[in-house]
Order: sequence, then C-alpha cells, then structure tokens
Amino acid sequence: MLNVTIVLLEDGFSSTAIMPLEIFHSAGQLWNDLHDHPSQPAFRVRTASLGGGTVRSAHGLGVTPHVSIDAVDRSDLVIVSTSSLDLDLCMVANSSLLPWLRRQHSQGAMIVGVCMGAAYLAEAGLLDGRIATTHWALADKFAARYPKVRWRPDLFVTEDSRLLCSGGVFASADVSLYLVEKLCGHEVALQTAKALLLPMPRTHQSGFAMLPVSKPHADERIRATEAYLQANFRKEIPIPFLADRAGLGVRTFVRHFKAATGRLPADYLQAVRIEAAKVMLESDNRPIQSISSEVGYDDVAFFRSLFKRITRMTPTEYRANFAPLNVSGPAALEAYRMPAAAPMAMGEPRSIQPVVAIRSA
Repeated sequence: MLNVTIVLLEDGFSSTAIMPLEIFHSAGQLWNDLHDHPSQPAFRVRTASLGGGTVRSAHGLGVTPHVSIDAVDRSDLVIVSTSSLDLDLCMVANSSLLPWLRRQHSQGAMIVGVCMGAAYLAEAGLLDGRIATTHWALADKFAARYPKVRWRPDLFVTEDSRLLCSGGVFASADVSLYLVEKLCGHEVALQTAKALLLPMPRTHQSGFAMLPVSKPHADERIRATEAYLQANFRKEIPIPFLADRAGLGVRTFVRHFKAATGRLPADYLQAVRIEAAKVMLESDNRPIQSISSEVGYDDVAFFRSLFKRITRMTPTEYRANFAPLNVSGPAALEAYRMPAAAPMAMGEPRSIQPVVAIRSA
C-alpha cells in the first residue's frame, strides 16, 4: 500500500481535501465491496495540518487531521489542498509547509497542488522551469508572481517531474483519478470512478472561463470600433471599413487595434461571436446549425471547429456542461435520479492518458 498524506490548510475549500481522501480510500475497495469481492485497498490515507490541530474551511467546516505534518517523516504521495486566496498572508502563515514539501519531494514523493494549492509548490521553488496549472481565474496572478513556472491554465491536470497540479475545485477528483490510474492501472481507476459515479478526468478548463475579448486600454478610437463589432458581430465587416470609421489607414488601424486589444480585428470578431454562441448554448435548445448562422457562420463545420479550438469543447459538449436542466416538478426528479439508476447510460468514462501535459523526471 502506498502512503498518501493530504495537507489541510485554513480557509480553503474542504472538498479539495475530502474528494482526494475518499477517492484514494475507495481505490481497490469500494467497487469490490459493492460486488462482494475481497477488498484490495491500494492506499493508506492520512490527513495532516501544520500544527496537528483542527482546520477550519472557508465556510466554517472544521476538519480534524490525523497528524501534524511534522509527524510525517516520509510519504509516497502528498496532496496540498486549497487555502485562502490572500497569497502574501498565506505564505507567511503556512511558511513551515514549504521546507517540508521540498524534503518530501527530495525523498521521492509525488507532490500535488490542487487549484490554488499549486502556489505552495511554486513558492517552494519546486515548479521552476516546469509545467503547472491552476484555476483559470488565478492564472495571471500566479504567472506574475511565479514567472519561472510554465503555467498551462487551459489544462485541468499537469505532471512534471513528480509534481502535479490541478485547476479548479472539482479538478481534485481529476488529479486523484489520474493518480489512481497511474499507480494502480486503468481498470482500478475505472472501477473507482464507476463506484463513486464520477467521470474520468476532464481535458481542458478554458471552456469554463469567460473569454476576455480585450485587455483594458484607453484608445478611444479602438474602443469605438470594439463597440461597433460587438453590436454588429453577425455581419461580415471588412477591415478597410473599420479603418475608415476610425479615421486611420488600414495598416495603422490594424497596428493600433492589435496594440490596444491584444488581437487582430478578425480574431477579435471571432472571439465575440464565440462568446455570443456560448450564451445561446447556455440558454436555449436551438440546433447547432441555427446558432452557427445566428452568430455569423453559415458553414457549421467551420463553426464547430472554431468553437472547439477556442473553448476546447464542441458546441454539444459545452451545452451539456452549462445548459440548465429544462424540466421541473416530477420530471426534474426523474432526470436527477437517472444517473444513479443507470450509471452506464452515459458511456464508459474516458481514459485519462490524453488529458494531461506530462514531462518525465
């Protein structure tokens, strides 16, 4: 059995510790129990806090650990859960964690930073020059604070030299199932996911972010052009027409537009159209062809390809993730019950091998 230590931190999301706890406890055990087979637990899991005392989550839930991190001499796998988003305060309050993480890694442990927990790996210097991820909303802040890290916020899970990161709270399940498969094999991971009614790990998180169409700027002519594009995104709008509206030559206009927004005009228009399509997919059940035409693309194949390139999901996948349940009353209850009654109706969970960015040690 491999030893797993889950580090609890103050003011974090308790699910980022509890989800890995339950997944690693379940691996090799829960599926067997449900089928009256002998249990074959693969992991010995314990929780630890910096001082060994109860840790309170961001929402007031108290979690009492098994031990203090000082009592953990060596662990095969370490999971760092989330804490408060105030990095300056957290790094001072949790400073004793950093040398402990460095020591565990030097002794051969795999270290995982869940969501903003990746900041502790970066602060310890473990991620310098390595691939990592975190929640998309924290990516810019982390990139500025830790410029030596090769941040990939479009990915849910990364692995580089025994250092793993996951983006978002639920990505604690993604990285946990990834590690179950890596350490125990695909069949055990699949059984664990099925027993817990969890999907196997997801690929990208860019579809969860509201795409920033433009960076802040003070160029009034370009801001007027942006407003025009946002109001008329369904139309085909020639660049010379936009340049004339802005009172600039074409080359000068394109240069000013790129400098102000960070995008070329055609890319900007595509981004606006995809944002509009996302809103439509979230709010109604029109066919994809109809939405494609509505946002200015009569070629639905091109629209699907563009949508997937920008969001890393097909329009259908995006709708499945973000559209509200369009039933109420008894029908809603039955829809809610269906996954539990027939968990395999949605198909086999995906293998995780294409999911992550991996670099060998």
